[in-house]
Amino acid sequence: MRRITGKAKDETLIELQSTADSHTGDGPAVLTAFRINLHSDENGGNGVSSLSDRGTLPGHTETDKLQPNKDTVFFRDGVRRIDFVLSYVDDKDGEKKQERRREFEANLEKVGLELETEDKSDSKDQKTYFLKIHAPWDVLATYADVLKIKVPFKESDIPHSHDVPLEWLSQPFRLPEHIMRPQSDYFTYHFDKTKTDFFLINDKDTFFPPSTRNRIVSISPLKSEYTFYNKDKTGIKRLLSNGTYTAAFPVHDCRYWKRARDAECESERYNLYKHWAKFLCFYKEQPLNLIRKYYGEKIGIYFAWLGFYTEMLFFAAVMGLICFTYGVLSYDDNISSKEICDANIGGNIVMCPLCDEKCPFWRLNTTCLSSWQSHLFDNEGTVFFAIFMGIWVTLFLEFWKRRQARLEYEWDLVDFEEEQQQLQIRPEFEIRCTNRRLNKITQEMEPYLPITSKCARFCLSGATVLFWISLIVACIIGVIAYRLAVYAAFASIIKDPMRKIQLVGRFITPQLATSVTASCINFVIIMILNFFYERVAIWITDLEIPKTHLEYENRLTMKMFLFQFVNYYSSCFYVAFFKGKFVGYPGNYSYMFGSSTRLRNEECDPGGCLIELTTQLVIVMAGKQLWGNIQEALLPLMRNWWSSRKGRHHPENHYSRWEQDHVLQNFSQLGLFYEYLEMVIQFGFITLFVASFPLAPLLALFNNILEIRVDAWKFTTQFRRPVASKARNIGAWQEILNAVAILSVVTNAFIMAFTSDMIPRMVYLYAYSEKASMKDYVNNSLSIYTISHITSHNIIFEYEYIHYSLDDALLPLVLYRYRDYRYPSGHQNAYARTMQFWHILAAKMAFIIIMEHVVFVVKFFVAWMIPDIPSDVKARIKRERYLIQEYLHNYEVERLKLQLSASFITEICVEASEKPKKKKNATTYSAHIL
Repeated sequence: MRRITGKAKDETLIELQSTADSHTGDGPAVLTAFRINLHSDENGGNGVSSLSDRGTLPGHTETDKLQPNKDTVFFRDGVRRIDFVLSYVDDKDGEKKQERRREFEANLEKVGLELETEDKSDSKDQKTYFLKIHAPWDVLATYADVLKIKVPFKESDIPHSHDVPLEWLSQPFRLPEHIMRPQSDYFTYHFDKTKTDFFLINDKDTFFPPSTRNRIVSISPLKSEYTFYNKDKTGIKRLLSNGTYTAAFPVHDCRYWKRARDAECESERYNLYKHWAKFLCFYKEQPLNLIRKYYGEKIGIYFAWLGFYTEMLFFAAVMGLICFTYGVLSYDDNISSKEICDANIGGNIVMCPLCDEKCPFWRLNTTCLSSWQSHLFDNEGTVFFAIFMGIWVTLFLEFWKRRQARLEYEWDLVDFEEEQQQLQIRPEFEIRCTNRRLNKITQEMEPYLPITSKCARFCLSGATVLFWISLIVACIIGVIAYRLAVYAAFASIIKDPMRKIQLVGRFITPQLATSVTASCINFVIIMILNFFYERVAIWITDLEIPKTHLEYENRLTMKMFLFQFVNYYSSCFYVAFFKGKFVGYPGNYSYMFGSSTRLRNEECDPGGCLIELTTQLVIVMAGKQLWGNIQEALLPLMRNWWSSRKGRHHPENHYSRWEQDHVLQNFSQLGLFYEYLEMVIQFGFITLFVASFPLAPLLALFNNILEIRVDAWKFTTQFRRPVASKARNIGAWQEILNAVAILSVVTNAFIMAFTSDMIPRMVYLYAYSEKASMKDYVNNSLSIYTISHITSHNIIFEYEYIHYSLDDALLPLVLYRYRDYRYPSGHQNAYARTMQFWHILAAKMAFIIIMEHVVFVVKFFVAWMIPDIPSDVKARIKRERYLIQEYLHNYEVERLKLQLSASFITEICVEASEKPKKKKNATTYSAHIL
């Protein structure tokens, strides 16, 4: 059935018999009524419109094959553009759904939309009907006026940019001008249907770009209400949820690998794929204006933020690489590691067992490699880098505000009101809230959620979030217990513990093996919990029934980020701030779950806790990025392949544009939410714990270069075209980034003070060293314990022969060492903290206070010095507002002149027509007298 609706002045009803599909198996041809418009519509109509008989269900009559090229974005007449497509199938519940479709489509026609249906016999699966929707000029103008959409009224006379010195250096990274600026710059103003001659309207069919057209259709007409069985229902979203329609989407303008054959089609998808989505373009700038024009401002803002974040990561990555290089170059100056590796120093120091019963004594020089590795990240350069990152994150956020302000101006978002789009009431709220009350402002009845129901829902939601956070903590405790138990198992494998500690080769120690395996298990647990909680978070947010879309997104954002924060960062917080801090000392060790469990609290790696934090960070961060990229690239590809292979027996170009898009993945409302969440979690890794791994920004940089192209490829080739949405900023994520930036200063200060060995080394160098050198620092940092004081369950059974092989007089002289600052046996304060310990603690606290205050002062000073809006943008905004007022004033004056002129001419004509009448009446009166 071909159905086209539209308003006409004069119509002639002609009855035609469709014979194109008379040989199909659906039955005889059906008589269809057409109304042919004999006069062209003054608002740019096509001059021909038709309306099917409303007694026939859409999609159940035969289809005219009027156009051989089906890979098009136009109706069969080749003139009217397809703004939206709805698909549906007939099923066992068909009659009820047919009634819903009939009523809904009747409402679409009432608001002026034009419809055209493709029969299922023309689809590749022989089951799916496609309803194509076109919005004529009257509909577009009406809703553009209501939505206050900005349109051009004068070409901009402000130059794009100033000449930059050495601009030729950036030429290899630039894209062609027609890609970077797909349309000219104009001064814009809110569209007013009564002032169409004020705007630059050259062609009504192309005045509104496709992204604006599909946004208008999706926001207003497709939310038309329908009534069925006396129950209030909502628009297309409700119909999609109950299966009346299977999909609703705007169409891509062409195939991504080939330009459209129609010269009137823009082929913007092809340009995006060629210049943006290909990985070989990774070093090129992003065509943000073209992205915004094709996908809308909301997606454009995301890619602008991601690109800017990646650009700023370059500077952090370079500085981190310099810091790491310093650690490599200062390798030979590391006196502490040399002493540990020296057979005469570290080889003669016997350390206490690291666990009970199964762990042996071991010599300090067996940790030689670990100490060298620790030096690469735990050196003087790390302090500088931690301070640098505290300032870098402020520069990033402040410069992003400036970039965002520039985009707001260039993309006409300065006066954009979120209420126009984001503050609309959600259909789910209207459906589920049956109570009504009077709105004091609009004086209309509106749905609301009673306070009792709202409190109950919030309590259930909060309890659910607390339960899942508790579950994360329980998993972390389980991983810690695994560390303690498995370390003892690894240590028991060692054959010759007095000489060396090894498992496989000379590079794997029990500490390293335990840390790596525990980190991998923790990563797997993180991904599993994350998989389930995503669904739980959406469920409890739906349970709360937020009133607006903005409220829904903000609540879901806070729930997801809170959970992800605990899920991803809790293991790093444990290693950084808890591991090795509550160990006790030989003879008085602290145990997890009590001494009966024999799970002694974990000590740090002999090279320090910082290297273990580095290991944890690398595994979780790199693993998440690798898994995320695989998931983003492969899952849509596999799903689309599986969807397209069913029922497809011909090449791609044999199928229509809407069918090709129908098999693609749907871009959900929360599509960008997960993209932002992934990047914000990564932002936390490179800021909260960057002092332990200066190469983290470099890893993030490589990932983001790939992430931009993977996301671009995914949007361009694997997703249906999303409905264009407006957004002037990144929303709630901006506040989350600010909070993470402030917290990062605190965490890095504590890492440098309590996790790193930098402060103890500095205290020894300037307060306890005889010649202001690090010589003998290792011996100074180890306390002494007499072996005769050790309890039986703290020592490995195989070495109890030590008690019997020595004379009782020599037994007190057998000593071993452990990491701490305590007095030896025989001292009046035996095994109490030494004064050096308190000096180091005071130095750590002083360092935290000084570092935090210095960084915070610099942060706030930089934030104060850098204005949020560039001065040239402020000037352009003021000039545009001035021009708008001037042009509007001139327009109103000219309009008033024309009205007065028309009124004056009318009066003259009236007077001229009245004079002959008066003369005639006078002549008649005179004749009558005579």
